[in-house]
Amino acid sequence: MKKYNYRAKDKQGKAVTGRVEASSPEVAARLIRERELVLISLKPVRESPLLMIRRLRGKVSPSEVSTFTRQLATMVNAGLPITEALSILRTQARGGMQAVVVQVLADVEGGEPFSKALSKHPKVFTPTYIALIKAGEAGGVMDKVLSRLADNLEKRQEFRGKVKGALIYPTIILIGMVVVGFIMVIFVVPRLTILYTEFDAELPLPTRILIGISTLALKLWPLMLIALASGLYAFRLYSKTPRGRRKLDELLFKIPIMGELQKQIILAELTRSLSLMIGAGVSILEGLNITAGVVGNKVLSEALEDTAQQVEKGFPIAYSFARHKEAFPFILSQMIAVGEETGKMEEVLGKISHIFEVESDQKVKGLTSAIEPLVMIVLGLGVGFLVIAIILPIYNLTSQF
Repeated sequence: MKKYNYRAKDKQGKAVTGRVEASSPEVAARLIRERELVLISLKPVRESPLLMIRRLRGKVSPSEVSTFTRQLATMVNAGLPITEALSILRTQARGGMQAVVVQVLADVEGGEPFSKALSKHPKVFTPTYIALIKAGEAGGVMDKVLSRLADNLEKRQEFRGKVKGALIYPTIILIGMVVVGFIMVIFVVPRLTILYTEFDAELPLPTRILIGISTLALKLWPLMLIALASGLYAFRLYSKTPRGRRKLDELLFKIPIMGELQKQIILAELTRSLSLMIGAGVSILEGLNITAGVVGNKVLSEALEDTAQQVEKGFPIAYSFARHKEAFPFILSQMIAVGEETGKMEEVLGKISHIFEVESDQKVKGLTSAIEPLVMIVLGLGVGFLVIAIILPIYNLTSQF
């Protein structure tokens, strides 16, 4: 999106100056003519490098997209045109979201459909989001689509917030354990080693292990950092290959408790998105193809792609899902079969999504309840080992006198 300074004349022949935002000089000139002005000159505004860097760094969070959708839905439901609603949102948005709204508004004012304007920002608006907007435009039900889309995004944000909130405490404890261990190994143990050496004390096994770890960390830390960086780089390269991505996603699902939880979270979002798209008028085949591209897991993505191919060949949807037992639980194909028979696929997918959400929520609570005592046990063992390794030699030395 570029800004242009212009000079023009109004109907009375009076000189008018101003600034307009548009994707190109042609669009800017058209916007000026629509204001019933005669264009004299048009010059692009040069932006400072600092402002350009700030815009490049501006990222749009899912919560900002959710807020934008809710506000837009409210205004459209109140009868405001899309352009007027976007003009209001442009003044309310901040940071990266404001730049996106400005660009979308300029494209819509330039004659492009709203869905096409949104599709120019794939990092902000998902293919599912754009497909729903396109369906709303085609069916003339943009107000209903925006309201349901806003409800869906808010529900997703709430669910993700619950999962993240439940894992905050264990994460803080684990980080604290690592920091304390690092301080002990790097700063405390070397000084105690000097003390033990001066007294020529016989060290117990825990102390020798701790001193060995400390010595290794102090002498070989450059090699350890290089090995860690190389390992992370190799892991990143491997994870970008199709085979590596699939293997890692398979391993993710096999992790006890966490794997099943991750799978149910993805399935909850998948079925919710499908329900939303079908309710907005998107075909089940198109919905499956769109969801396969945004599901975020190679195992489920490939299963959805194959499911879409089977549906395109004429096979029942439930049968197509049932072919992939490694990706979809039996209850999903059962519920879909009910939806096919009753013709209430949207409602059935919404209910199965709610089931996955409830089960995921229960698993998160169970995981939190299990992690807290487990973390305390590991923390106690670590502290106990450090205490024994440090105090026992001192006790031996004092007993000699």
